[in-house]
Amino acid sequence: MSEEITKPVSEETPAETKASEKSAPAKAAAPERRAPAQQRPRPAPRGRQSRARRAKVCQFCVEKTDYIDYKKPELLLPYISPYGKMLSRRRTGVCARHQRRLAVAIKRARFLALLPYTAEHIRRYGS
Repeated sequence: MSEEITKPVSEETPAETKASEKSAPAKAAAPERRAPAQQRPRPAPRGRQSRARRAKVCQFCVEKTDYIDYKKPELLLPYISPYGKMLSRRRTGVCARHQRRLAVAIKRARFLALLPYTAEHIRRYGS
């Protein structure tokens, strides 16, 4: 009984194992890759997931405004940044038609000095 316990489990001799290792090089265990369909979807960036985006509505369309008056700077001021730049449609929610008309009105008001061209004008003379 003691002879059976001391016998090696493998029947190969050490010389045979070295020969078999030389003939077939051992491959490193590569991690298994999943097919693209099996991969987990990437999580969304943190800030965007919780906020539901509300569609912006053009104020000029809601009020059915045909003409944007350049002589009323209080109407145009919400569409200008603190630096005197026109805000984009994305930020204001104005439709394309009214954005073009708004740009013309702002440019005319600037020409008549009703609105500032730059932030320097705002600092010196106020808004």
